[in-house]
Amino acid sequence: MYIHLLRMNKPATFALPCACASFRRASRVLTQHYDTALRPLGLRATQFTLLQALSLAEEVSQGMLGEILAIDSTTLTRTLAIMERRGWIASRSGEDRRERRLSLSEAGRVEFKCAVPHWEKVQQELRAQLGNKQWDKLLNLTNEVIAEVTA
Repeated sequence: MYIHLLRMNKPATFALPCACASFRRASRVLTQHYDTALRPLGLRATQFTLLQALSLAEEVSQGMLGEILAIDSTTLTRTLAIMERRGWIASRSGEDRRERRLSLSEAGRVEFKCAVPHWEKVQQELRAQLGNKQWDKLLNLTNEVIAEVTA
């Protein structure tokens, strides 16, 4: 099998013929990049994503949040527990006592507001590196993949 070497900023790597492996690798690289930007706040990209999703949704069941973000229940529960200990998440019982309704607490809204400039800086850097057209195509492509796979 011929392997075409790609030269990313660092280190050298090769193109993977599998969409899953390629998306997962891109996800890991992007997550590490966002983690670095958010580290001064003691925040991880996974936590920022939950803060952002709850900011947009306002209040949502834990099950629905997992569906929205395509996160398995175990991972979501573990991350939410950390965030609840930090006081970022408000939780109440739903109509069904088994249902948890989640929203940002006041501390969560403050944390999110503090994190947004760090996130925006990474967003702007990546957009500048890729160019507006490629950036838009990338976001559209990822949303299309999600829509097709989950249809």
